[in-house]
Amino acid sequence: MTESEVDEIATFGYERARDELVNVVKMLEQGGMDLDDSLALWERGEALANRCEEHLAGARRRVEDALSRRGGDQD
Repeated sequence: MTESEVDEIATFGYERARDELVNVVKMLEQGGMDLDDSLALWERGEALANRCEEHLAGARRRVEDALSRRGGDQD
């Protein structure tokens, strides 16, 4: 995977990364590609999955922060 592809994926929002990851999985499940193409697609899928996880981790932190602030307000 090229650096420009990694940089591009880093700009994706959650929904775009998720949708592209779904497409990558479908393509890999269909098979019919040579090994190099399959590996390149796998690498893209890994990068997309990592991007999704970054978004989910950020959302999780925001929820935890909001809940902790709310809990502090009730004391």
